[in-house]
Amino acid sequence: QVQLVESGGGLVQAGGSLRLSCVASGSIFKINTMGWYRQAPGKQRELVATITSGGSTNYADSVKGPFTISTDNAKNTVYLQMTSLKPQDTAVYYCNAKITVLSGGRNPTYTYWGQGTQVTVSS
Repeated sequence: QVQLVESGGGLVQAGGSLRLSCVASGSIFKINTMGWYRQAPGKQRELVATITSGGSTNYADSVKGPFTISTDNAKNTVYLQMTSLKPQDTAVYYCNAKITVLSGGRNPTYTYWGQGTQVTVSS
């Protein structure tokens, strides 16, 4: 079993910064991709940024520049550094990971989600 636990959300004024963290734990063989998605009230969940085990990154156009995704592979942790925050960045941010798990030799790959962390940007 694998768990993703996020932290770092909160309330910040427009123009401010926050750093989100997500730690993966459990029967992990390999973390293939980690990323962040967000869901604002009344809207669908959308991609924010992803990073592969090789360090390749992908960002939504709306966050390119102000947001940076990174990992600490030794700690199975992904970070999202968010700067120049805007009220439209207000959402619940979810950690996502595609992980190959230890399972008696078969080692399947599954997609996992964290419980979400609220980010609120006031104007």
